[in-house]
Amino acid sequence: MEKVLAEKEAEAFLEHEGFPVTERHFVTTEQQAVQAASLLGYPVCLKVSSKDILHKSDVGGVKIDLRTSAEVLEAFRKLIKIPKCQEVMVQHYNTGQLLLIGIQRDPTFGHTIAVGSGGIYTEVLKDVAFRVCPLTHHDAKNMVEELKSYRLLQGVRGEAGVDLEQLHQLLLRLSHLALCYPHLRELDINPVILQKDQLFIADARIVFD
Repeated sequence: MEKVLAEKEAEAFLEHEGFPVTERHFVTTEQQAVQAASLLGYPVCLKVSSKDILHKSDVGGVKIDLRTSAEVLEAFRKLIKIPKCQEVMVQHYNTGQLLLIGIQRDPTFGHTIAVGSGGIYTEVLKDVAFRVCPLTHHDAKNMVEELKSYRLLQGVRGEAGVDLEQLHQLLLRLSHLALCYPHLRELDINPVILQKDQLFIADARIVFD
């Protein structure tokens, strides 16, 4: 029987497995939203949370760079009214390069892993590299270097690059995770936020058989 883990359960699963997940709170009231933002520290972002909503941006379900309690209240009131919204997720708003990482189980090849440009431009840019699991370090490095966005990850025009080795290790660990869970059918992480010396998983969805 199919079991879908939306972001709340998926991120808890990944966190339990030792992956770096952005600190977040799931709230259902205005007071909880403001308290969560205060605990996390501004700026924050709010996202609609539901197993039935796959693409949050398509339904106006993401509000970013909120810097006051008034902005948090306004955003919460809009998000909680979205059809099928179950909760609202409050996260600290982290900036950086955005990537997606996905795993699919193919009937012929077994688990395959993809990495590409993330965020709202995923389907527009179609900047993705694929490999069959398990990955080697050489595979992980080559995947990243194949991306059109690789130069941005390295740093351009005075902007700092990201820690590429941390990204390689994340890909290797996710590849290993797929082997440890043969019933894993899909894993979608979008985005992974990469900064100069750290990275975070900011949203995830997992499907098991």
